[in-house]
Amino acid sequence: MGRTIPLRRVVITGIGAVTPIGNEMQGLWQGILEGRSGGGIIASFDHSSFPVHIACHVKSFDPDRWFNAKDARRLDPFCLYALSTAEMAIQDAGLDISREDPERCGCVFASGIGGLLEIETVHRTFLERGVSKIHPFFIPKLMINAAAGQIAIRYKLQGPNYAVTSACASSLHALGCAFREIRLGEADLVIAGGAEAAITGLGIGGFCAMRALSTRNDDPATASRPFNLDRDGFVMGEGAGALVFEEAERAVRRGARIYAEVAGFGMTDDAHHIAAPEPTGLMSLRAMEKAVLDGGFALDEIDYINAHGTSTPLNDAMETRSVKALFGDHARKLAVSSSKSQLGHLLGASGAVETAITALAVYHQIAPPTINQISPDPECDLDYVPNEARPMRIRAALSNSFGFGGHNASISIRKHE
Repeated sequence: MGRTIPLRRVVITGIGAVTPIGNEMQGLWQGILEGRSGGGIIASFDHSSFPVHIACHVKSFDPDRWFNAKDARRLDPFCLYALSTAEMAIQDAGLDISREDPERCGCVFASGIGGLLEIETVHRTFLERGVSKIHPFFIPKLMINAAAGQIAIRYKLQGPNYAVTSACASSLHALGCAFREIRLGEADLVIAGGAEAAITGLGIGGFCAMRALSTRNDDPATASRPFNLDRDGFVMGEGAGALVFEEAERAVRRGARIYAEVAGFGMTDDAHHIAAPEPTGLMSLRAMEKAVLDGGFALDEIDYINAHGTSTPLNDAMETRSVKALFGDHARKLAVSSSKSQLGHLLGASGAVETAITALAVYHQIAPPTINQISPDPECDLDYVPNEARPMRIRAALSNSFGFGGHNASISIRKHE
């Protein structure tokens, strides 16, 4: 007979963030409460020939605070964001990593694209100056697992360590994997998250070619309009989020502040189209359903959903349909908001940052807003917490991420008591 493994509880004890609306836990949450928009004119390259001139850049990020000049040169921006948020999360959790058992500590860190700026920069050098000018850090800088590997090296984490890549679902998959590593006893503490830095010529140009981006260039602050009738695409964002996942009894013993408990996780795939969601939303429904059931909840115990909510015509209608189909009459009692209205779309980092926001919502009992609710779409008819944050009871919540390839992920979080 097989051995039954008791499932351990997992809590969130630290949050780090580098985002277009604020950095570190406090800056991110303050930006959410203020309804701040991260939208602006692209500042990182010449976009004069592009149909899109707007993005959500990270602001006030000083790499000198976290790295010496030599180390910074050896890291792509996505990895700089990842390492800095990991440090923020560790500090926020009140941990001295040097005193931990390194084999019981791990890292699961995601990116959807990885070192795109490095690829562009070195390819230009290669074309202009030849193969001899490719520097030896080219591959180590661009690879998607660079963040997880660099975090492990920096903090001597010798437990489970890997990267996850599933487009815009990447970092929520990373969180789900980290949750299971602790739940099943493979680790006691995991740094989990995702990072992205794809506001580059190729990054913006590629999404322009797909006609996925908003072209509301005259008003970047309101261009991201999830669930609105006149939404015309997403606004590219950048940044990173890191969370400290910790075995619950251990966190309580050390007197840690606990933001929330990670209760369950669900994932599916549409198996429909490489870039478009399956219109009925059946498999995104199944991912949410799995997260609810895995967490031991009844449907009517979920009070808030942090939606994927990209501001694209297809996604927002599909996600609304799937929420209504799963929750039935209770859907009308849910608060549903899209943080992408403020952050833009952080691609592979979005799930980690949005789960951090969801944990803070549960901790503070405040539903984040969906800003730019200007022109209601009759097809998107749920309570999207329009324009202003709302104090309310949040017993349990979901955070959703869906990605190209049909990847669907949902995580359930409860108030820790």
